[in-house]
Amino acid sequence: MDHIVTVQDAVTAFADWIEPTDAELTAIEGELPVILADVDLLDAHIVTLDRTPTEVDERRIRRARRRALAARVALLNAPAGASLPGGAA
Repeated sequence: MDHIVTVQDAVTAFADWIEPTDAELTAIEGELPVILADVDLLDAHIVTLDRTPTEVDERRIRRARRRALAARVALLNAPAGASLPGGAA
């Protein structure tokens, strides 16, 4: 039995061109407060998945939602050059 094999390398995930550029890493670093606030909000929701939320849970979710919104507003209100350096989107 003949096997059909592709000519392409078996592992392409480690190619140099797949790595993020410095501009993209800087953009991610600028968005890090938003990412962390979203993680906190998800954590607050995950805690209540298998039970009815208590008053403390509801307060935690509200606080996390406000922090996530404030982080987004701060990112949007940042100077244009500071939020996306190098033109990275």
